[in-house]
Amino acid sequence: MTTPARTLRALLGAPDRPLVLPGAANALTARVVEDAGFDAVYVTGAGVTNTYLGMPDHGILTLDELCGHVEAICDVVALPVVVDADTGFGNALNVQRAVRRLERAGAAAIQLEDQISPKKCGHFTGKEVVSLGEMVGKVQAAVDARRDDDLLIVARTDARASEGLEAACERAAAYRDAGADVIFVEAPESADEMRYITTQVPGLHIANMVEGGRTPLLPRRTLGELGFAVALYANATMRGAVVGMREVLAHLGKHGDTREAGHLMISWEDRQALVRKPEFDRLEERYAATAERRRVR
Repeated sequence: MTTPARTLRALLGAPDRPLVLPGAANALTARVVEDAGFDAVYVTGAGVTNTYLGMPDHGILTLDELCGHVEAICDVVALPVVVDADTGFGNALNVQRAVRRLERAGAAAIQLEDQISPKKCGHFTGKEVVSLGEMVGKVQAAVDARRDDDLLIVARTDARASEGLEAACERAAAYRDAGADVIFVEAPESADEMRYITTQVPGLHIANMVEGGRTPLLPRRTLGELGFAVALYANATMRGAVVGMREVLAHLGKHGDTREAGHLMISWEDRQALVRKPEFDRLEERYAATAERRRVR
C-alpha cells in the first residue's frame, strides 16, 4: 500500500528535482496548495505562529497547537505533509513524544533543528545552537520513535551563522550518520556556499527560499544543478495572502463596500468548491436518507 511517507520518498528520489515544496499555515491554505497541483505541502512553524498567534517565529508555538494544525491539514489533503517541529519541544525524550504525536496526526516527514530554545527564524540574527552531541541524540531519538520506517526525519542545522559553513557541514554529516533522511543547512549566503554544502555532505538536501532572507533566490533548475532535492517556499503563500487581504481592506476602507472588489476575491462558487461543500452536501443527504429509512421501518 502506498502511504504519504512512501510517496514522499519516491518524490525525493525522482530525477525531476528539486521537489517544489510550498508552505501552508492552515488547512485552507493546504487545500489551495493541493488544488494548484503541487505534490507535497510543508506545515510551516513560522507561518502557523504568525497566522494563529499573530506573533513572530520565536519558539512560541506549542506541540498541542502544532498537532492540531497538522491533524486538520492531513484530514483535508491527500498530499504528503512535511512538518516543521522546530527544536522538538525540549530534549531527546520530548522529541520522541513530538515525533509520535505528529506521526499519528498524519505527518509524512518531521523536521527538527539544532537551535537552543527558544529558537528563532533561520534568517533572523542572534541564533545559537545546541552542542553537536545533543542534536545527534535528538536525531537518534526521532529515528527510534517513528512507527513507520518510511516516515522521513529532516535534520536542520542553523550553525552557519554562529560557527561557520564548514562547521555547519560537519554537523549536517553527523546528523545524516545519526539517521536523518534529509539534511537542511539553513541560511547559506551564496550559490557557492550552497554548492559547497551538497558536495561536502552527500545525501538529500533542502534549499530554503526565503524572500528577503540571507540565501539567494534561485530558479528551480539552478537549485537542481547545485544538488538540492527540495526547494522550500515555506511562507510564500501566507505573504501573498496578506497582500490580498490588504488590497480588499483598502478597497473597503475607500469605498465603504465591496461591490466592485469581486476581482480581488475568490468567487462564492470557487470558495465552496475549495472547501468541498458539494461533497459535504451529498454526504448529508445520504445519511439523512438512511436515517429516514430506519425511522420508517
